[in-house]
Order: sequence, then C-alpha cells, then structure tokens
Amino acid sequence: MYFDLRHSPERVERIPVPTIYCVGLNYLEHAQEMQSPRPAEPVIFLKPASSILHGGGQIRLPAFAQEIHHEVELVVAVAEACGSVSPEQAAKLILGYGIGLDMTLRDVQARAKAAGKPWAVAKGFATSAPLSELIPAAHVASPETLTFQLLVNGERRQAGALKDLLFSVPALIAYLSGIFDLQHGDLIYTGTPAGVGPVYAGDVLEAELDGYTSLTVSVA
Repeated sequence: MYFDLRHSPERVERIPVPTIYCVGLNYLEHAQEMQSPRPAEPVIFLKPASSILHGGGQIRLPAFAQEIHHEVELVVAVAEACGSVSPEQAAKLILGYGIGLDMTLRDVQARAKAAGKPWAVAKGFATSAPLSELIPAAHVASPETLTFQLLVNGERRQAGALKDLLFSVPALIAYLSGIFDLQHGDLIYTGTPAGVGPVYAGDVLEAELDGYTSLTVSVA
C-alpha cells in the first residue's frame, strides 16, 4: 500500500508504506473518556499497511462486528530509515503531515480487552486506516500550532490540536526508533482527541487538517 505526498498542485509523489504505527491515549481527555489512566509512556499498536483506505473509498464493517467508532488523528510520515534517535534528531525526520482515521471495532476491542488479548482485529481490519494525501513537512511553518477536525454528515464530532498531545511528534518518533528500525515511508497515527463515537451505514466522514489537506470517506 502507499500514500501520496503532494508537493504542488502538479506534482504528487507516491510512496510505499512499510508499517503503520498507532498511538493510543495520547490526548488526556480521550484517555478520560475511555476510563483509562494517563499513560506514563506511549501506548503503541500496529495496523497492516493493507488497511489504508484512500479518499473517496468506503469503510467496510466486518460481519463479525456490530459497532464501529471513528477516531480522527494527525498522521506523520517518516523521512528516512533511522534507529535510536533523539527527539531533536526526530524533528528533522518528518517527511510529511496528513489526516487519518483510526477506525475501531469497539465491541471487538472491548471483548479483547476483557480477555487480555491484543487489539489487532479491532484496529487492523481491512479499510480501518482511511488516509488523506500528505503535505511535505517543509510546507508547514509552525507544525506545533496545527489543528484538525472531523465532521460526520456535516456535524463536527471531534477537534484536536497538536499542542495538546501528551507525547509530541518528535517524542513519538524517538520512542518508536528505540524499539523498531523505522523506515522511509512508515506512518505514525499520533492519537485521537476526545469525542470518539459510532458511525453507521451511509454516514459520510470528512476530516480536515488546518486547510492543508482533507479526507472524505463513507461507511458502506
């Protein structure tokens, strides 16, 4: 699978995605709404690259699940292979910014949590990672001021700001690079703010990143 990095109206670079890293509970109010304690370190899980859904696509609810929730998130791409970098070094390793959705089978996740099992099915099913085009990091003068939002059927459901991240983007890259060998094109879904909730067949989801890029998908 791939993402598109839009350098200009005329130039789009298509980049393969090796791995999708996701961060849970990275906004305090979301941790509170999930009745979870504030994490002492980043909560990491993975999605397969094949779960990416590009704009205009349809999110498919698996037959074994009953409840699917939206989680809008800032997404960043890693610029080059790296390992064990500092946050200061990590700040220079951001290739681009985008907006994405961490679609979650909430009933499946609840059963997995109760049984002490992984979230892979609840978080990694096909079409669970809707993703916008990304914009180059060099085009964003002050990334720490970025904001984003999600509309469902025209109604705002979620809004977030990078300044409210518990673990900043450079801190996340540094943390991940101490565990994994990060690769060019890896994506990091950086966490969702409060306001997650269910969506249903026919719903239209519109996510937007501060006027830089946007994403529209629907629920099949």
